Amino acid sequence: LSLCWLLFVHPLSASCRGGSVMVFPLPLRVACSLIAWLSLYAWFCHRYKHRNYEWSCRLVTLTHGILATCLSAYIGFIDGPWPLTHAGSPNTTLQVHVLCLSLGYFLFDLCWCVYFQTEGALMLAHHLVSILGITASLALGESAAEVNAVIFGSEITNPLLQARWFLREMGCYHSLTGDLVDFFFVVLFTGVRIGVGAWLMYCELASPKPRWYIKLGGVIMYAVSWVFMVSICRFARRKSMKKYHAWRSQRSEELFLKTNGHLKNQ
Repeated sequence: LSLCWLLFVHPLSASCRGGSVMVFPLPLRVACSLIAWLSLYAWFCHRYKHRNYEWSCRLVTLTHGILATCLSAYIGFIDGPWPLTHAGSPNTTLQVHVLCLSLGYFLFDLCWCVYFQTEGALMLAHHLVSILGITASLALGESAAEVNAVIFGSEITNPLLQARWFLREMGCYHSLTGDLVDFFFVVLFTGVRIGVGAWLMYCELASPKPRWYIKLGGVIMYAVSWVFMVSICRFARRKSMKKYHAWRSQRSEELFLKTNGHLKNQ
């Protein structure tokens, strides 16, 4: 943890103060990020011995989702540059730090999923494209603005997805809380990853600055989001129909009781 602070936080704070910065190689920063996520996973496994390994991995995923969403939102909305107008711009110091941090996580999660065989080909492809996109941006020294925006769009729904899994594990999913989590997940996914994602992809393709393979990666990521969207729509339809039939059944039962006078006798 001290080494990760030295590689990530200290250079950032020094640059904000206008002081000199010791530049560490990007592979070293990515390696330290990977070690940090592995260490966090090991600590969760030790802390929750009575739970399975996926519980600990989901906690790591939740931690990255919250952290990446906050950092990428700060970069996109406050620190800049704005990804919709500055696609292909040179990477800033803060963008590089966040991309290294996320790249280490995606490497950890991809290896975990492959080892435990918990995810299908679509999720593995999503992780692989994310790794390639971040790596290409870091190697080129440009296009971190739009890659950071993609990370924001991908990770903003992640905490809700993990919350849904934890609710299921604790037997609390079939409740008002579970319904709210599903509702906000569908709304955020549709609005951000599909709606705003289409706008970002258009700006990326229209700009002459980004490299063609960066643009191709953006198109692939958006296509993957649409495949997820189809599955989400099917899930939302099934759940809505189930809720509707349960409501109809309850209404029919109440109507039966009223017509037979049971409620008046109570």
